[in-house]
Amino acid sequence: MADMASFREAVVAWAGGGPGDPARELAARLDVRAAVLLEGLSDVAAVDALAARRGRNLAAEGVCVLPIGGAMSVGRFARLLGASGLGLRLTGLCDEAERGYYARALDGAGPAPHGFFVCAADLEDELIRALGVTRVRELVRAEGELRSLQTFSRQPAQQGRTAHQQLRRFLGTKKGRKIRYGRVLVEALAPDRVPAPLDGLLTSL
Repeated sequence: MADMASFREAVVAWAGGGPGDPARELAARLDVRAAVLLEGLSDVAAVDALAARRGRNLAAEGVCVLPIGGAMSVGRFARLLGASGLGLRLTGLCDEAERGYYARALDGAGPAPHGFFVCAADLEDELIRALGVTRVRELVRAEGELRSLQTFSRQPAQQGRTAHQQLRRFLGTKKGRKIRYGRVLVEALAPDRVPAPLDGLLTSL
């Protein structure tokens, strides 16, 4: 049975040089209307978690949340999915350092681009600031990783960095950790503490 995951896989294959017909057929069958272009799987986890908290099923709404494997790939995906391709509404979330890639890609994707949302450093930085260092450390403890965090914080390379900076680095030190905490941190947010870029993205869809 075709679902949004099938469409996502077809788009990734298409962007990698495969045929476009499977993605076109699935887009029509699933009535896909929009694509959210995200740099990686941790961003997908955060967006999905916030949507679930708000009682939304983005796939059922015709929205494909798509990890593109890094900001430099956004142009390729925008060409395939935007006005010159499938004609989907495009939006996304990116880091400040990658703003230029997204701006050029979405400006070139067709008339009346819908814009994108920018995190000050990255989404993890936004979430740590929203929750506060103490609360994030509590969540790390609840996930059974406080000792790993303490060991990491004592490393020479971490000396001189703030607790916030250490936490942000820690989240990226083990495969899959950023993805897991993308969900964990979002689920811990108070409704009025959702970072503006993430809130703006969901609200725009």
